[in-house]
Amino acid sequence: MPRLFHLLSAVAVIVPLQSSRQPTIKRYHNLYDDNMSGRELTNILDFGIGTLNFLQQGQRYMNQKIPDMVPQFGAAYDFVVIGAGTAGATIAARLSEIHQVEVLLIEAGSTENFLMDIPLFGYMLQLSNDINWKYQTKSSNKYCLGMNDNRCNWPGGKVMGGSSVLNYMIATRGGAEDYDRWAKMGNEGWAYKNVLKYFKKLETIDIPELQSDTIYHGTKGPLHISYPLYHTPLAEAFLKAGKELGYPLLDYNGKNTIGFSYVQATMINGTRMSSNRAYLHPARNRRNLHVTHESRVKKILIDRHTNRAIGVEFIKHRRIISVFASKEVILCAGAVGSPQLLMLSGIGPAKHLSELGINIVRDLPVGENLMDHVAFGGLTWTVDEPVSIRIADMINPTHPFMRDFLMSQSGPITIPGGCEALAFIDTKHSTELHGLPDIELLFTGSGLKGDMILPIIMGLNNRMHQIWNKYTSTYGWTILPMLLKPKSRGRIRLLANNINVKPEIVPNYFDNPEDVKTMIDGIKAAISIGQTKAMKMFGSQLLNDTFPGCENYEYDSYDYWECAMRTATLTIYHYTGTCKMGPKGDPTAVVDPRLKVIGIQGLRVADGSIMPEIISAHTNIPIYMIAEKLADMVKEDWGYLNKS
Repeated sequence: MPRLFHLLSAVAVIVPLQSSRQPTIKRYHNLYDDNMSGRELTNILDFGIGTLNFLQQGQRYMNQKIPDMVPQFGAAYDFVVIGAGTAGATIAARLSEIHQVEVLLIEAGSTENFLMDIPLFGYMLQLSNDINWKYQTKSSNKYCLGMNDNRCNWPGGKVMGGSSVLNYMIATRGGAEDYDRWAKMGNEGWAYKNVLKYFKKLETIDIPELQSDTIYHGTKGPLHISYPLYHTPLAEAFLKAGKELGYPLLDYNGKNTIGFSYVQATMINGTRMSSNRAYLHPARNRRNLHVTHESRVKKILIDRHTNRAIGVEFIKHRRIISVFASKEVILCAGAVGSPQLLMLSGIGPAKHLSELGINIVRDLPVGENLMDHVAFGGLTWTVDEPVSIRIADMINPTHPFMRDFLMSQSGPITIPGGCEALAFIDTKHSTELHGLPDIELLFTGSGLKGDMILPIIMGLNNRMHQIWNKYTSTYGWTILPMLLKPKSRGRIRLLANNINVKPEIVPNYFDNPEDVKTMIDGIKAAISIGQTKAMKMFGSQLLNDTFPGCENYEYDSYDYWECAMRTATLTIYHYTGTCKMGPKGDPTAVVDPRLKVIGIQGLRVADGSIMPEIISAHTNIPIYMIAEKLADMVKEDWGYLNKS
């Protein structure tokens, strides 16, 4: 592997042309900058050996899992945790540290396997019906206009590890002000000074230059965080472009967030690290931790006389099983699944539940306050050199890329979903480098336009497909401008009193005109990166195909970009806020600052749905933090905090 690193560092060298003031790059053969001809047979043979090696690793991986069990009807546990995603796996593992209690973890999906942990191919997992809930937004005439039936696909993990198995592994926390704002809303104990210890507790930072920063980073947590092992020359150029524009290169999970960086990712040894792998695999020998897979919770059982959650009813192998919780039921089904289950259990907007014939247990604004990070998917640049990631190249066994990953978990296939670097910027105060950003610029060392799989995953309509498919043979890079602090709010509603009927999802993207303006500012900022010397050295050219439906607007005008963003609307999968946390007396709150469902004893919610306001970063690491904090609050409330 050291030889590979020396080779890669050589690839990224940018040299000036001696005879001209116009800079250019050295000529590249491929991502490795060597001549691969004549080695095809060797690569194929090594690919075969690597495949056997990888399968052996996969078998060892499967030996780490907690075995599936079938709870007896009427069985009682101290704690029942619904959903084995990012939060649920974390909470179940932490509560099972208490030897005196029995914990049942219920997951609708099946087990994770090693194939799911190949970083570059992570986005392809969304194609699976087995591990993806495959939600869709309600058809709209204001967003998702480039998708089939004007509906955006909303994936969600249905597998041990939940969406931490499907995501792009990007590890970001958000700024201190994000959490201080939660506290100012009346959520005592959620200021940054309170939650920083949980960010440190959950992580082992594997980035050598950050390990000494003990103020902001942990070195003994279950979840490993590292830089991807490989960067394309384009990613290095992106960072140089940031410096050219006056931004610092920084650790965005440290003191400040505004600036440029390679992505920090939830990876270990070049492979994905999900919550299942980080928290549950190490707990596999605990006899008090019980896990049931392929178990679909129908409703939470609530004693109407005491208004207390007493258990859960679920379906496994076509059998209905009821289990009971002597202490608490903890709901971790995500910002779509958690409100759905609460409403099916009689907790939600009274009028809405009555219309569906659901007996009302508690009238609460469940499903309101829906937030998401939305991005614009229309900014791809082509380059003159073969220095970007093309899936066809990656999976070709005559090339060394698959071989390197299978044999040593190295090379470009270790890049998480193709996402290599990012920038956090404040478009309203572009000269200030403190405070919260309002836009993230997510850089991928590949062309979004031209990817063979993404149009299917995104659900692009035929006209958009035709544009994308023109560029399948080109090399390129992409920036996704992402709206970090949306003012628009959506909602989730039931369509039937039936767990098998997916809820109605109305995200209301760009409902607030300020969101439109901020996104356009983000688009302009992304375009300015393409105009830097660093990116022009690769002959970068923005693909400016007119978007379907936007033909009547002048290209590059405000109205054109508004039309474009409403057409190429992309979720970044950060669904949050639908079981909002708030203080006593807050009419918009579903849970209190201890994450207890208001008016119901023995029931808590812990996942992205409790966020009162979405944080200015990817949400996976903050959800781990929420789970770690919840576990300590439960231990504290039951007198176990110092007994585990």
